[in-house]
Amino acid sequence: MTNRIMFYCQHVLGIGHLVRSAEIVRELARDSYVLLVTGGEIPDGFRFPENIDTLQLTPLKASPDFSSLQLCDFSRSLEETRAIRRTLLLRAFNEFEPDVLVTELFPFGRKHFRFELLPLLERARGQQPRRTLVVSSVRDILVNRKDQEEYEQRVCSLVNGFYDLVLVHGDEKFLKLDESFSRVTDLRCPVAYTGYVAQQNQPDAGKSYGFPVADQRRPAIVVSNGSGQYLTGQMLLESMLRAAHLLQGQIPHEFHVFAGPLMPEETYNSLQTLAAASGSVRLSRYTPDLAAVLKRAELSVSMGGYNTVMDILSAGVRALVYPVTSNGDQEQSVRAEKLARMGVLDLIGPEELAPEKLAQKVGAALRNEPTRLALNRGGASNSALLLRKYLAMHREHISDVPETWLGSREESVAQRQVPERRKAGARSKGIL
Repeated sequence: MTNRIMFYCQHVLGIGHLVRSAEIVRELARDSYVLLVTGGEIPDGFRFPENIDTLQLTPLKASPDFSSLQLCDFSRSLEETRAIRRTLLLRAFNEFEPDVLVTELFPFGRKHFRFELLPLLERARGQQPRRTLVVSSVRDILVNRKDQEEYEQRVCSLVNGFYDLVLVHGDEKFLKLDESFSRVTDLRCPVAYTGYVAQQNQPDAGKSYGFPVADQRRPAIVVSNGSGQYLTGQMLLESMLRAAHLLQGQIPHEFHVFAGPLMPEETYNSLQTLAAASGSVRLSRYTPDLAAVLKRAELSVSMGGYNTVMDILSAGVRALVYPVTSNGDQEQSVRAEKLARMGVLDLIGPEELAPEKLAQKVGAALRNEPTRLALNRGGASNSALLLRKYLAMHREHISDVPETWLGSREESVAQRQVPERRKAGARSKGIL
């Protein structure tokens, strides 16, 4: 029997959550039917895995301070958009009838999306018998909150009320979840570490990955900025472009700068003007193959997002990292500072963003050899293995529980007829 997995991912500002989720569902789709539900802006050029169904909800994003939701499409009001999304999500669950429901980050984050996720969880829990395994998928470090005690209580209540498993996409020998969430032991479901999720595709020797074929032997410095929406990253790129101009006659390198697919057009135009002042800079919006690009580079300069750091570690490239700390978020700095103490990379401090100082940092970094760190980076394939394991255990447990016992504890929901074969695709079913 082929398993059916519904994977919900809502990215709100950057695209890191989407990238990590795509890697996981790529592995899941090897032997399962997968429906990937996304709810944020999809950047041009982003490649979804093959052999999966997708459901794109009307996109929503977060305000810059993450305090509220904002529309990406202004043809409807926020309330209308929320209602439409909720209806589509529940319809997708009914029609796809998943064996596994995965919510990326929720309930450890994305509280603004409770309007659609709580009804979805209630629907999954209301089955007779309770067939769907409900799983939370989280990264290694969670964001610290001003109301940390209240936040952790809310998470514990939701996990213990709805979830069968928490998958932590990290290596517990390097960072444990309880370093940013103190009540892990209060969670009544298993908490399993998958290892870090990293892109596993190998670079194609016949592809240039943005490097002009004639210049591929010229050492490259790769400067990247994630989605391009963070002000921190925009400042880093501006300083780096000015530093590149200063370094033009000092080092025989070429700068390949990826501004980010969601960077505002006005900001990107300003960077183009700066890039044009130096003959050693090639500026572009985005590459979906950053991991492959870094394998050809001498140095990476970037922020400290989860996926970028994994690309750095996979490539074994020298790296300068400027962690995002806006809105009190310490996730990037915690990870990057630990790696810096181990000699894996070097940090850029706010006081070092001046172009002259940044140029000095680049020169010094090119003379260093990074420490190689042995981390478990098989998170995507291990996630698939763990889901199969716990789904088998879940099915065995449910088969041992009398139906009358289940009925006394869970709301009855009319069951739809189970199809004998996979639905041909989300769009043809009216899901989209």
